[in-house]
Order: sequence, then C-alpha cells, then structure tokens
Amino acid sequence: MKWKLILLSSLCVLVLNAKDYNILDFGADSSGLSLSTIAIQSAIDKAVKKGGGTVVIPKGEFLTGTIQLASNIELHLDEGAILRGSTNPDHYYRLQRKKALIITENAEQVSITGMGEIDGQGADLALYLDSLFYVGQLDSNLYNIRLKRPKWSVRPQMIEFFNCSHVLVSGVTIKNGSSWVQRYELCNQLRIDSIKVESDTYWNNDGIDIVDCQNVVISNCDINASDDGICIKSHFANQGNGVVYCENIQVLNCKVRSSASAIKLGTNSYGGFKNIVIKNIQVYDTYRSAIAIQSVDGGVVESIIVENVYAINTGNALFIRLGNRIRNRDEDAKAGSIKGVHIKDLTCEVPLQHPDYKYQIRGPELPFFHNVLPSSIVGIPYSKIEDVVLENVKILYPGGGNAAYANMSEYKASSVPEQIAHYPEFSMFGELPAWGLYCRHIRGITFNNVSLEIKEQDYRPAIYKEDVEVELPMVINVAGDQKAFFK
Repeated sequence: MKWKLILLSSLCVLVLNAKDYNILDFGADSSGLSLSTIAIQSAIDKAVKKGGGTVVIPKGEFLTGTIQLASNIELHLDEGAILRGSTNPDHYYRLQRKKALIITENAEQVSITGMGEIDGQGADLALYLDSLFYVGQLDSNLYNIRLKRPKWSVRPQMIEFFNCSHVLVSGVTIKNGSSWVQRYELCNQLRIDSIKVESDTYWNNDGIDIVDCQNVVISNCDINASDDGICIKSHFANQGNGVVYCENIQVLNCKVRSSASAIKLGTNSYGGFKNIVIKNIQVYDTYRSAIAIQSVDGGVVESIIVENVYAINTGNALFIRLGNRIRNRDEDAKAGSIKGVHIKDLTCEVPLQHPDYKYQIRGPELPFFHNVLPSSIVGIPYSKIEDVVLENVKILYPGGGNAAYANMSEYKASSVPEQIAHYPEFSMFGELPAWGLYCRHIRGITFNNVSLEIKEQDYRPAIYKEDVEVELPMVINVAGDQKAFFK
C-alpha cells in the first residue's frame, strides 16, 4: 500500500539527517535517584531549535515527569536504558485529553525507538493518588467510591500522541502503567512495530489505544495488559468538515493477553471503523473476547477482515454487537451499522475456569450465575448486522452446562433481553440459549466450515438463531452435541 511506503521513507529521512543529543550532556542523572525531567526536556528543546534530531537515553535509570516531544524528534532508548516515570502526580501535565509521561501534539516525523524500557511505576503512582483522596487532597469527583480507587481519567497515561502524522514507535518495552498505557488520537501514518507491553499493574491498563486514526500498522507486538490489549476507538462523530473514522488499520503478527478483550473495536464508536485488517494473532489467558467488534454510539463499521487467529484459554472467541447507547447524543439518535465482517481461520479454546486467574489484575466476577457463555453476533430489531461471513472457524468449549445452575432453554429464549442501550460485553445478555453460538437480528450471515465442539454434554443446543437470514453455504460441524435450534 502506498501510504506504508510514504511512512517508511519519510522516517528514514528523519534518521539519516538526525544529530544525536545525549541527555547525560544536559545533566541527566543515570542513577535514577533524582529527577531528570529538566535535563531530558532541555535535550529535546535543543534538538528542536536545530531543526530536529535524536535524543538519546543511554544505559542507566532516569527518573522523570512529563516530557514533551515535537516535530522531527526521535526519542531513542539504548539497550539497558530505563526511563522511569515519577510516582508524584504533580510531576505530570496534560496537553489535550489526559496527563501523560511522554506527550506531544500537532507534530510530524516523531518517533520513540530503541531496545530500552519505559516504566510508569503505575501501581505506586496510582496508590499515591489513592492516598490523596483519603487526606482530602483529591476531589471526590475524581475518585470511584464504589471501586475504591482514583478514576482512570486522573491517573497519568504513559504515552499520548494527539493529531500527529508520520509516527513510529518501535522496539521499546513499555510497562507498569497507572492508566491507559498509550493513546494515539487523530493521528495519520502511524506505525507501532515490535514493542512489548507488560502492564498487569493496575486498572484500565489498555495496552494500545487507537482513537480516530488513519493509515495505521501495528505489527509484531507482544501485549500483556490488565484491560483491553489492542483497542480501536472512535470518540468523534464530527471533526472539521466531516465524520472521523478509524480507517485503513492493520493489526498483524501480534501476541496478546488481556484481562478484558484481546483486540476490540469499540466501545466508543461515534464515527466508526472502516477497512480494518486483523491478521495472524495469538491470544492467550484472556478474560473476555479474543475478537470484539462493536458499534453502540451511532458509528459505521464496515469492511472488517479478521484472519488467522489462534486463541487458547480465552473466555469468549467472538463478540459482534450493534447497539444504541444514545450516550451523549439526542434521545432520537439513530443506531449505527455493522456491515461486511469476514472472520476466517479462527481457532479458540474456551476454558471452564477463570482464564486470567493467575494474573495480578483479573476481570471482574459477573453479578449473576451462569454457565459458559457462547460467542455472540447480535444486532437490534430496527438495525440489523449485515453481511457476516464465518469461514474455517473452530471453537472448543468445556460444555457441562447445567439447567439447574442457570436455565435458559429454547422455550425461554424469547426472554433474553435486548439490552439496546447497555454497555457492550459478551456477558451482557446473561445466560443464553446456546452453548456455542448465539445469533440475533442479522441480515445475511454465511457459515462455511464452522466447527463447534464440547468436551461434556450441555443442556443447551450448539446454536441458537433468531431473526437471522442465513446465506449459503451453511456448513456447520457440531461435535459432542448434535442439537441446533433455529427460530
């Protein structure tokens, strides 16, 4: 694709013309005992005045608050370099949405590279904020009383890039966030390659958030996050002269572990998602869905390809949901749309036990009793999901569902709530009348070599389908239970 070649060639120009600015020359402390914020920012500012360059973080530990990048700046972390975020929230500031450790806006040709490490010290930072609430220094509207923790919005992110173009983030390890690990919003020509995220530290630790960006490649990344692994979001219904979409995005050759969903489109879905390719993905120990595709805020979702996904010990293989939350919109706002989703070569093994039980931050227990929940593709009566293809899909379930534990048989299926305005999640409907696949309000779905298997018998059928138009071919193999119920 042409835009990828432009991205790579322009970044090469930046590297070839760059002059190095070592932060030690500006007074940075490599012991990590004292703040180096001023020294690091001075190196960046000097490079900016000279027209750009590479700011080098050498081997050592460097403690810092917020640092701000700019156009034509490469922040390079040598192998053995650790850029450690301060645990004092006063050492951070915001430009647009939230405070962050590394921040920039309206920049071009900007990058973070190298084999070093960025450590947000998120648990200590969040607990410091927690203590401020109890001594009366953090306003109660910034604290979640029910969950007993500071809200995600007041906890600093690690990286935030806003309205930037020709961005590269590669090689680095990013760990221990107090909130979202990294957010790229309204960016164009963005590449994230061969990074590692280790952030099972605190709540809301999304691994990568892509918000209303265009022409993005996320490749060869290893993500372990206590919230969504790779989350593609749309916060803007309109920006400038028209609707903003997440558009032309590829997620390739990545390994993801999450205490929420591994790869998710939504939940914020105001503009929508177009031309998304998710390919060659490994998912493991994930609490919710391996793949979640959602439009609940009026957004348009179309031309989505998911191919070659292997998920093991994952709570749910696939969740596609069209809803209408009407949140922050007029009450008569129209629902969005989901059209043209092709899921091919997906294999998933769903466990009986909690998939992420061995991790520090785990997905929440549900407030109702239930048997293992199936994959779901669910629209709403007045806005159906359209043109879905499931091809070469194999899902293995533990089975063993017991009606005495939670009963939702075929004759009760009409009582499954629509939940039109609810937050989208594969557990949102409660107990479902199928152990393998639940389909509702779909205009056109093709099943081609779909295999559903269970290890032990379940009281429910493999598939439940209501208000669904099935397109040929329909090849479904059911092992362990030959029942299927179509309404």
